[in-house]
Amino acid sequence: MEERFLEKLKKIKRGPAIILQKDAGVILANTSIDKNSVVLDAGSGCGVLTANLARFVKKVYSYDNRKEFLEIAKENAKMLGLKNIVFRNKDIFENIKDKNLDLITLDLKDSWRALENCKKALKENGELAVYFPNITQVHEFVNKLGEDFKLLKVIEDIQREWIVDERRARPENIGILHTGFLVFVKKN
Repeated sequence: MEERFLEKLKKIKRGPAIILQKDAGVILANTSIDKNSVVLDAGSGCGVLTANLARFVKKVYSYDNRKEFLEIAKENAKMLGLKNIVFRNKDIFENIKDKNLDLITLDLKDSWRALENCKKALKENGELAVYFPNITQVHEFVNKLGEDFKLLKVIEDIQREWIVDERRARPENIGILHTGFLVFVKKN
């Protein structure tokens, strides 16, 4: 029996920290992307978010300025059987080669530095989904949006798994609760 996507995803080669499935799901559910969308994932690392996006959209451009991370992401995409990803060893702070994008995802320490380039690359009403590990980064990002972007929402994604069987129903004692904040923005 062929392994399913989530089973394969557990076997990917890791590099830098990843966007977890719970956060990838929030991005998919809170953006307007569909099977015809073209998106860019910047700071793609080992490609977990890139892979999740590629399952649902027409094309993904995966940018990372570290060649070693991009190579890991390429290997992972191949292992996952994803063929609609274009990998670019580029720094999004310098420029974005690709234009008319429906969505750009950013997982970068100081993502606000990319806002001007994102504005040029997004189509009208295009969206940004930005991941930050702490709220002070969110605050700084939102304060730099200016009039070119509209803040849609900020989400802290907290999930708690439960043990449920014939004798009990209670939260797990351990697990990952807070991973980060997701900021959703639309180009004006």
